[in-house]
Amino acid sequence: MQQLVIASNNEHKIGEIKAMTEGIELLSLKDIGFSQDIPEPFHTFEENALAKASAIYQFSGKNVFADDSGLCVNALHGAPGVDSAHYSGERDDEKNLQKVLQGLTGAEDRSAFYKAVICLVWDGEVYYFEGICEGEIITGKRGDSGFGYDPIFIPAGYDKTFAELPLNIKNQVSHRGKAVMKMVEFLFNKEKPL
Repeated sequence: MQQLVIASNNEHKIGEIKAMTEGIELLSLKDIGFSQDIPEPFHTFEENALAKASAIYQFSGKNVFADDSGLCVNALHGAPGVDSAHYSGERDDEKNLQKVLQGLTGAEDRSAFYKAVICLVWDGEVYYFEGICEGEIITGKRGDSGFGYDPIFIPAGYDKTFAELPLNIKNQVSHRGKAVMKMVEFLFNKEKPL
């Protein structure tokens, strides 16, 4: 079975992605003994994903992918965007979520989209896969699954938040799910079979 390192120790994220990468042995940063913090100083999802994937590839020599993703709220001029993980000034899901809700107080336009960019380093070559999920922000939290902004985001065509949807449905419609599916399809269609 082909090994692939995911540049993350986020158990929620790893669990979501494992459910979509059957036939590939997914290794976390913990599995490969990587414990340093990787700076994400850039202003685009692509640059941050590349910074993470490159650092892990250099450390391990193994094929690796990293994703950078965020919530882009139209009434907040695209914020939190690339700063989604520390929008409140710290890495705190609840404080970040509350800052978005406060920013939308009285706003008529509550449309938003999640964007994910995956950077895959495979045999030294770099590939990108993008996923976008349109939706809207509700006024209060609903559901207890997922993480980040999931309890306040309802994807277009649904009446439940990401935190309320079953994982298999979320993986089909989410930004990360779409990007991961593109990557998996790419890997299985490569000339050398996995």
